Amino acid sequence: MTQDPPKNLAQYDIESATAAVKAGAVDEPEATPAAKISALVLGSIGVVYGDIGTSPLYALRESLAHTKAVGLGEEAIIGAISLLIFALLFTVTLKYVFFLLRADNRGEGGILALMALAQNAIGRRALPVFLLGVAGAALFSGEAVITPAISVLSAVEGLAIVNPKFGEFVFPIAVLILVSLFWVQSHGTARVAAFFGPIMAIFFAVIAVLGALHIADAPQVLQAFDPRRGLTFLLGHGWVGFSVLGSIFLVVTGVEALYADMGHFGRTPIQIAWVAIVLPALLLNYLGQGALVLTHPEGVENPFFLMAPDWAVLPLVILSTMATVIASQAVITGAFSLVRQGIQLGLLPRLDIRHTSEMQEGQIYIGRVNRLLLIGVLVLIATFRSSSALASAYGIAVTCTMVATTSLAFVVIWRKWGWPLWAAVIVMAAFLTVDLTFLAANLMKVVDGGWVPLLLGGCSMIVMWTWVRGTTLLAEKTHRDSIPICDLIAMLERSKPTRVPGTAIFLTSDPNVAPTALLHNLKHNKVVHERVLVICVNTEDTPRVPASKRFEIERLSDDFTRAILHYGFMESPRVPAALAAMRKAGVKYDIMTTSFFLGRRSIKESPTSEMPAWQDKLYIALTKQSANATDFFSIPTDRVVELGAQLTI
Repeated sequence: MTQDPPKNLAQYDIESATAAVKAGAVDEPEATPAAKISALVLGSIGVVYGDIGTSPLYALRESLAHTKAVGLGEEAIIGAISLLIFALLFTVTLKYVFFLLRADNRGEGGILALMALAQNAIGRRALPVFLLGVAGAALFSGEAVITPAISVLSAVEGLAIVNPKFGEFVFPIAVLILVSLFWVQSHGTARVAAFFGPIMAIFFAVIAVLGALHIADAPQVLQAFDPRRGLTFLLGHGWVGFSVLGSIFLVVTGVEALYADMGHFGRTPIQIAWVAIVLPALLLNYLGQGALVLTHPEGVENPFFLMAPDWAVLPLVILSTMATVIASQAVITGAFSLVRQGIQLGLLPRLDIRHTSEMQEGQIYIGRVNRLLLIGVLVLIATFRSSSALASAYGIAVTCTMVATTSLAFVVIWRKWGWPLWAAVIVMAAFLTVDLTFLAANLMKVVDGGWVPLLLGGCSMIVMWTWVRGTTLLAEKTHRDSIPICDLIAMLERSKPTRVPGTAIFLTSDPNVAPTALLHNLKHNKVVHERVLVICVNTEDTPRVPASKRFEIERLSDDFTRAILHYGFMESPRVPAALAAMRKAGVKYDIMTTSFFLGRRSIKESPTSEMPAWQDKLYIALTKQSANATDFFSIPTDRVVELGAQLTI
């Protein structure tokens, strides 16, 4: 069974609670459990619900745009809103908030965490599980590019409501905001993150009030709570109804980010924030937009901003822009976290990961990913120019990821939770039916721009598959050419090479064979240190590994020791910190007399490679982007000796 959240609320993400205390959300350092969970609820509003929370800016507008073909009558408007309510209640509330949040990997969520959980249940070599996880993670990258573009554009477009002449400034202002957003990533967002929750709370309060004020204009809009209105509209208008369903999906595009962010706040705070604040605000706003269009059909052009009085439009544009920036920040942070998980799980090359906060492990920055996201976002807004055009490209990647998530969840509840097969099939079939219906509706967008996230996701999947395949082939070749570490020790005891004082540490990916750097040092320098420590860093299927299980130590001989370090896929492997813990356990280690020997491999193509030539070239290019082990494992640079070798793949 999956683990329930700790019953002691003080065990919930203490780092997030601490950050909330420093931000002033909690007055006393020793806050009560209620105060701590309140701080986490506020934090989740700012991070978890930014994407879903800003969807009212464009979701209903795009959905109603399709109903023009059937005259934009009361039946179409109420039917579209009914489908929208169903999506919020069934997909977001029932499936994600109250069901999938229980499928946590020791408190962590997200497609890769779920993949690791499923692999743990049926074995790491299950190819379908691996492919589902990789595909879902790859498609999330497409969403990470589109979300900042459509969110910021939709908010800034409100300037045209203030004054039509401002319309020509929408594009440059959006570019300026996005460039600034990505520029500040390298400096960290810990200082401003404390304001995310309060700003989003104000945003939800404002949109709820605006919606509530307009419902009275057309109270018949409340009939949308009757699911028959949505079903009748969907089945009675053929392809038009199906097209509307594709745009309706825009209201749930942040659900995967919601699931992925569970580890930051815990399940209960996220559920409380949704039920008590976010869901009521969204329902009121969508109903208010529908009432506005029922009474003023011309308002369909931009019902969100037209709900506001003339004097409040500009403040609403400013508030919405701040909300979309926060939503974009959450997606960027999620992309960084996803890439780090991919690196730790061996799906991507080691990239330089920089921590931007001394207090929070999750505050990281990956320069290459940040630059790629910025380039992608700028290309998108330059190509599509408006949020309406981008809406056609949005959603399809999320629906594909949702299908992958549901499929992996089926494996978890059947094999990990121990549900009977028939019960698992019935429950997941209901969720999967809705997911596939949304996917089919979104496939109609492929020609109009839906190909963009599919292309981005496809490229990401090719990169991950190439890296996994190339690394596996290289490991197999290295293993064939290697000498077992125990055989080498026996050889050294017979040949008695020159011993030099100090400790030599060798990092290896296979603890059972002699590290290549050790063999090169012995071959060229003809010496062995007095003490040799061979270290292998393993990434587990769990998000974090307790400090008590960080390392395993084995004495191979009087002067050779083997250590295996265990890290979770959400952790950064810091070797010096592990060595300090090992010293307390009895391992002799003095940094001033220790040298780290690392192997640097230069990969070249081989005419006999098992991969096609294009994949060889791609793998070699990826290895050149990989950060060196010194930086990745936080090893002191003045204690490192690198020994190079050329290998063919």
